[in-house]
Amino acid sequence: MLASKLLFKCLEEEGVELIFGYPGGALLPIYDAMIDSKIKHILVRNEQAAPHYANGYARETGKVGVCMATSGPGATNLITGIASAYLDSIPIVAITGQVNRDLIGTDAFQEADIFGATLPFVKHSYLVKDPKDIPRVVKEAFYIASTGRPGPVLIDIPRDVQLENLKHIPHIDKLNIPGYKPTYEGHTGQIKRVLRKIKQSKRPMIYAGGGVVLSGAREELVRLAEAMQAPVVTSFMGIGAFPQDHPLYAGIWGSHGYPETDQIVKMADMALCVGARMSNRGTSTAVLNEKEMIHIDIDPAEIGKNVNDTNIPVVGDAKIVLGEILDHDIQKADPAWMETVHEIVAERDQHRDDDLDPNLGGVNPRNFFRWLSDTVPEDTTLVADVGLNQIWAALHFQIRNDRKYLTSGGLGTMGYAIPAASGVCFGSREHPKTVIAVCGDGSFQMAMGELGVIAEHQLPLKLVVMNNGKLGMVRQQQHDNYGAKHHYSGTDINFNVPFVELAEVYGFKAYRATTDEAARQAMTEALKQPGPTLVECTVDPDFIRF
Repeated sequence: MLASKLLFKCLEEEGVELIFGYPGGALLPIYDAMIDSKIKHILVRNEQAAPHYANGYARETGKVGVCMATSGPGATNLITGIASAYLDSIPIVAITGQVNRDLIGTDAFQEADIFGATLPFVKHSYLVKDPKDIPRVVKEAFYIASTGRPGPVLIDIPRDVQLENLKHIPHIDKLNIPGYKPTYEGHTGQIKRVLRKIKQSKRPMIYAGGGVVLSGAREELVRLAEAMQAPVVTSFMGIGAFPQDHPLYAGIWGSHGYPETDQIVKMADMALCVGARMSNRGTSTAVLNEKEMIHIDIDPAEIGKNVNDTNIPVVGDAKIVLGEILDHDIQKADPAWMETVHEIVAERDQHRDDDLDPNLGGVNPRNFFRWLSDTVPEDTTLVADVGLNQIWAALHFQIRNDRKYLTSGGLGTMGYAIPAASGVCFGSREHPKTVIAVCGDGSFQMAMGELGVIAEHQLPLKLVVMNNGKLGMVRQQQHDNYGAKHHYSGTDINFNVPFVELAEVYGFKAYRATTDEAARQAMTEALKQPGPTLVECTVDPDFIRF
């Protein structure tokens, strides 16, 4: 069997159904072998988008997403998407073509050391020099990507390896990866310490990160919060870890979260942190260092990395560890604590729009996302790009029941939403659901070539463009850091793209809205359409508050 055909046999055994890729010279044997495979290929319009498709597909299905690109520029175009998946702990396998083995290191045409280039932000990398290694490498790659703390794995295959003909096909029954033994169950001694710490606490809080979402531990988290009668706050990647309509929900914490949530965190005397890696955007390490802290995480490297004073570290899977805690009697917090929390949250809700300038025109993003939250089905997946649109959606679109909020949280990659949301559509094609991608006019232009994929496959994607003619988040940061308007630099988009007309060229149903009422009407019509739609909302450039 040709090594290229063996590759697809191995991928099929791993349950791969789709590959998001772009062909090239170093992948010709693989693409030729794919003709006879049951795996469907989705031709992306730029390799930079391919890992984002795989990312969205993985987050929707719970499977490993797969992307593929040729050597040199094709492979290097994958790097940002691979890094995005690494920081957000998303399981993807990236397959790249490479120049022939005897040409490696000679600066051959379209040669790039993608193995070395991606080492800082993959869980593991492979350069396949012997075709007999393909079954082992593929099996290991999928296992590593999907177990422990999930993440991306790279497989780089030289073209001459793809062309070798194997007379004997190795069969891999069991995996033995030295040094890779993820811990799933919490240490019994540490669980006992957790229970004692909860009992001692008068004002406990729970801080939930993306690890809760990835492990499917939402039900366990709700049960624990209710048993403790403690408020739950989340990071941005933790949105969806706890239902936002639950009376114990206290908001999103971090640099772009609610100020009132930060107030609640500061008042707590103990923080039970689950599946959060304590990044500087999602956490105030100074605040956490001042209080008693339990940190549950499947990645031991994250415990104590950013917060020094972790009193009780517990290495393990969030779902399993929370279940182990729930096997015991849980001490309730002082009832006065939740009364205080509810007062703070009620005050926030009462004054949530006090900071708005009444003279602002256009669509009010807060109103739009609140209305959208009340309108769309309970199984909606909303995929937000990076920028002001990301924060507006996070703070004002409620995630409850089976809803999902996806975004590029760790790397903050613009151009993420369109391909990632398309990956969600591909992943839910057997049971179609409402999928909404939200972009700014800047991030839309980073990925608008992918409209061709959406149109080709008639994906039922609803695309919302918040158009303020600016790079809004950077402009906001310039405003907050320098104050005077003459310090705005490089953030004006000085060419007005006709987004509606552009979308119509691709066969989208498209709508333009300049008022709240028009936005609601346009989105109502868009949601009725079976195929792809776009709604452009004109937003005042001075609407820079969340």
